[in-house]
Amino acid sequence: MSNVTYPVDTPQQLRTMLRTLRQARKLTQTQLGEMLGVSQKRIARIEAAPEVTAYDQIARMVSAMGCSLVIEEAPRHRVAEDEPAPYTPKW
Repeated sequence: MSNVTYPVDTPQQLRTMLRTLRQARKLTQTQLGEMLGVSQKRIARIEAAPEVTAYDQIARMVSAMGCSLVIEEAPRHRVAEDEPAPYTPKW
């Protein structure tokens, strides 16, 4: 099984990702709520506003759908080719 990553940089992206993961697993909000011991309304609220949801609730929800949260260092990109190179002393 290959690992697929889904970068999430904004609350809107997290909203979309949570709903998409649930739907991809063919789960209703009610079914996911039953798995977590919460109501359908709670799942709807989490999907609608993950930015005001406790981390542990989002982590439990993601885990219940067979995924995990990962923090990854973002690659550094140079803005332009004409950006000055780091200073190198000429000894």
